[in-house]
Amino acid sequence: MRFPISGCRAAGLALMLALAAGPGHAREFKPAIVFDEGGRDDSSFNEAALKGANQFKAETGIDYFSADATTQSDHETALRTVAGQGASIIVAVGVAYSKAVGVAAKEFPGTEFTVIDGDVGGPTIESVTMREQEGSYLVGMMAAMASKSGKIGFIGGINMPLIRKFAAGYKLGAWRINPHIEILEDHVGVDARPWNDPARAAVLAAEQLRKGADVIFAAAGASGLGVYKEASKAGKLAIGVDTNQNGVFPGSMLTSMVKRVDVVVAHAFMSARDGTWSAGVNNLGLANGAVGWALDDNNRALVTPAMQQRVDRVAQDIIAGRIHVSDYTER
Repeated sequence: MRFPISGCRAAGLALMLALAAGPGHAREFKPAIVFDEGGRDDSSFNEAALKGANQFKAETGIDYFSADATTQSDHETALRTVAGQGASIIVAVGVAYSKAVGVAAKEFPGTEFTVIDGDVGGPTIESVTMREQEGSYLVGMMAAMASKSGKIGFIGGINMPLIRKFAAGYKLGAWRINPHIEILEDHVGVDARPWNDPARAAVLAAEQLRKGADVIFAAAGASGLGVYKEASKAGKLAIGVDTNQNGVFPGSMLTSMVKRVDVVVAHAFMSARDGTWSAGVNNLGLANGAVGWALDDNNRALVTPAMQQRVDRVAQDIIAGRIHVSDYTER
């Protein structure tokens, strides 16, 4: 199944949702969404999902209900809370929900589940994964082109498969520009707050800056705010993630690697309402407009025309299949 998403850069992406109303089921349809650690106001992954839910509500007039997980142990509880209220479809935001979705789908066989970033099998489960390495490749190129020191950094939330995809693409893109560039890598931690610990992320960023990094890409949810603040204080550059975070610290955000989680959520709700939702695995990348990079008035002065042209050319090569961006699992 192909999601109705197009384009490769956030500024040029448009929501192309099928808005035809399904006959006679608006009152009965009950969409729900469950958010992961970091909270729905994390300026990152969860906030993008919230935007998609609100987009659906604005287009259809159908409200959704929701629940939040603040720790790993909350996932099954959050799912049971909304499923118990008669949810028609539940969108679970984040790979950490994978196991809980598998459990809940068996307990509530009449509910459809879409899990973002997870890969869960089942007749009522849709798994949406993304090729984060493709978008990360492009911002890695930009980091290398913008770097004056020949050293750049990466700070992830947890050293886990999903985050290793971000890191792998980032490194490959940077090496395309400068095969000798030095790339520093750290992770916020493995405790309960890797996605919502900006203080710890700031400490890691400060150390990378001390070692000479002048551009740092954070793939750490709300923890990334600590990275962006440190880079701004030091007069260096940072790269945001998931949503367009260029405006968080204008003038020091080189760009943001965006994931169109908003479109995935809105499409899941819409297709479930219209009866076109289906179970299975959907893997989305640049060609679907599911990932990309953000250019707007907040970072336009930092991105030269030559940088933009080179990155756009490579993006088109990736979409056309002329360049394959491998993730960490490929050799």
